[in-house]
Amino acid sequence: MQFKTKMIPLAGAIAFAFAGAASAQELVVKIGHVGPISGAIAHLGKDNENGARMAVDELNAKGVTIGGKKAKFELLAEDDAADPKQGTAAAQKLVDAKVNGVIGHLNSGTTIPASKIYSDAGIPQISPSATNPKYTQQGFKTTFRVVANDGQLGGTLGRYAVQINKAKRVAVIDDRTAYGQGVAEEFIKGVKSKGGAAQIVAQQYTNDKATDFNAILTAIKAKNPDTVFFGGMDAVAGPMLRQMKALGINAKFMGGDGVCTENLVNLAGDAIGAPGQIVCAEAGGVEDSQKKGMDDFRAAYKKKFGNDVQLYAPYVYDAVMVMVEAMKKAGSAEPAKYLPELAKTSYKGVTGHISFDAKGDMKDGTLTLYTYKDGKRQQIAVTK
Repeated sequence: MQFKTKMIPLAGAIAFAFAGAASAQELVVKIGHVGPISGAIAHLGKDNENGARMAVDELNAKGVTIGGKKAKFELLAEDDAADPKQGTAAAQKLVDAKVNGVIGHLNSGTTIPASKIYSDAGIPQISPSATNPKYTQQGFKTTFRVVANDGQLGGTLGRYAVQINKAKRVAVIDDRTAYGQGVAEEFIKGVKSKGGAAQIVAQQYTNDKATDFNAILTAIKAKNPDTVFFGGMDAVAGPMLRQMKALGINAKFMGGDGVCTENLVNLAGDAIGAPGQIVCAEAGGVEDSQKKGMDDFRAAYKKKFGNDVQLYAPYVYDAVMVMVEAMKKAGSAEPAKYLPELAKTSYKGVTGHISFDAKGDMKDGTLTLYTYKDGKRQQIAVTK
């Protein structure tokens, strides 16, 4: 009996030693994600977060190895409510949690102030949807994006308004956020680049929480525009479209990616109009050869979450995969070690080929133009 009594703790110690050795070979990689999970554009924030969860779940199922160790990926998701102050607080929280990298934020107004916090901590940040050019013009080595910027987006829409829609009298409204103001400014530049074929007859401003636009729309109606461009998000664009219809403003409506969602149909109701009445652009898009990959992603997303992709979930998914691919190539999840590999990225994702220029912007970023038909977004064209 004495002999057996001594063997029990010894066996336990051996088992414990083996368990310790096994856990020492597992590498925990913390991926931060920030987006608005509360507030008016929570549906877009949740869409982005779902894209990150989808990527992390797939990576864990595959059993990825980094530097000879099996990696276990953890998603640390934070809510910034599309508010700059909450965005910087969320960023600091992720830095304090010692995340290995951050995917986010969703909108430029939170992404830009948060980027300094990540830069100071040396933590790589990939935004899947922030389009304001200032984000990558700050000189930070840690900032990247996987979509085209407002210069491409707004400029293309401005040129489209004149060349294709034959706009002559254009009114512009923006919500005074970094995104809304930025894309509106670039739209105006695009219109003006066509040499006076169209004139800007009105410029009005609102905010990203407004619901009553009668005053600014009445002022715009007096200018008799044939086109109204809105720089802002779908939560504001929907009610704006309803009020335009109520006031008898029959101008075509244009907007950037913040407007260009599946949910705009629900927000605007019967003010959505006939095909071509609304034209918007998504800061990304796949050409015909890559369409199957995107269709497969959308189907898998719906199966997993029970609803359709709203807008940028595929770009979030790709951003996570790009970050992890850089870790694999570097053989390390330490930010300082994999950051040089991230800057050299050449990756074929669901959203197309991803590589970055010296600022962290997408090289040859694509745009997709859409209109609405029978309650659904309908693609017009993919362009660069």
